[in-house]
Amino acid sequence: MSGPAQEWSNTRIVAACLAGDERAWSALLDRYKSLIYSIPLRYGAPPQDAADIFQAVCLDLFNELPRLRDAEALQAWLIRVTTNKCYHWKRRQLNRDSNLDEDLVEHLSALDAIPPDVLAALEKEQMVREAIAHLPPRCRQMIELLFFEHPPLPYRDVARRLDLATGSIGFIRGRCLKRLKKLLQEKGF
Repeated sequence: MSGPAQEWSNTRIVAACLAGDERAWSALLDRYKSLIYSIPLRYGAPPQDAADIFQAVCLDLFNELPRLRDAEALQAWLIRVTTNKCYHWKRRQLNRDSNLDEDLVEHLSALDAIPPDVLAALEKEQMVREAIAHLPPRCRQMIELLFFEHPPLPYRDVARRLDLATGSIGFIRGRCLKRLKKLLQEKGF
């Protein structure tokens, strides 16, 4: 998400989406795409199924956004809807893979609620994503290259991609992490 929409509150983005602003829709999806996609992966969904769940959640978002009572509760709503879709996906997988008895199906139904520790972890992950998005471009790129690449990149590769001297990576990384820490503290992390 780039430009002024990056700084917008959920209330402002939702209002703009409801007014038909395509930039706002793009900003909204950009803000929450990693959160939505990460939940199916936690449930063990392969990338194609995670993408299908992502699309289903986005369709629900498009259809249900006008009925959302509190725009600032959007993140929690997305977590709940995505988790629910993952639960149903997992249940279909189990039904397809084996003949479940009724007791196990009832047990799975009782697990519908999101455990508080999972919810807290998802909310913290989203806080980190939002804080990283607010970093200056070079810091954002460095954090992404150092901490989100799999397998991890050696400093020389990071330096080459950012057009920096290899010896400066540690120093710049330290400054970027301090900025990230400050942003996270401001968000109450």
